[in-house]
Amino acid sequence: MTPRAVAVFCGSSFGRDPAYAEAARLTGRTLAERGIDVVYGGGHVGLMGLVADAALEAGGRVIGVIPRQLDDRELSHRGVTELLVVESMHERKQLMADLSDAFIALPGGAGTLEEIAEQWTWAQLTIHAKPSGFLDVGGYWAPMRQMLTTMVDEGFVRAEQAGIVSFDDDLDALLDALSAPPSWVDKWGAPRETPTP
Repeated sequence: MTPRAVAVFCGSSFGRDPAYAEAARLTGRTLAERGIDVVYGGGHVGLMGLVADAALEAGGRVIGVIPRQLDDRELSHRGVTELLVVESMHERKQLMADLSDAFIALPGGAGTLEEIAEQWTWAQLTIHAKPSGFLDVGGYWAPMRQMLTTMVDEGFVRAEQAGIVSFDDDLDALLDALSAPPSWVDKWGAPRETPTP
């Protein structure tokens, strides 16, 4: 089932490779063209700003969620469809999860990795049943893909749960993977049950 809204986690910087910026624009534009709302961190800076701008230019709906501390520093994107100002990073992540049906990580730093890893963990524990994906621009997430293989090989992630996350360098293929119904079990081997809202 096609997600109605996808949270995009990505850098608040542009990175060194121009391919990162192009991937950010492509992500925003493609989501808008598919009629999928973009949920993101609410900033106008770096890759996150490019995602928002591209989605808006393509006629898409963009929901930004930003902590008050960053809003006070004038880092918010004032042109998004809806800007939600929250009190903490914890509240930001929870609200982004609540608003989204799936999650995509573009290249980014520690914050990007922490955000996507938390949603991966929540799915693993069946707090929600929403998939996560890494858009592997120029091999940026290849070490993370290898890390997942190591986690499975070393017995820290169940093989049946590896499908919670997808990796692809093709955005359309990644979105198709994120549209597939969840099929994993929880961390302790019980059948996955979608929590009631």
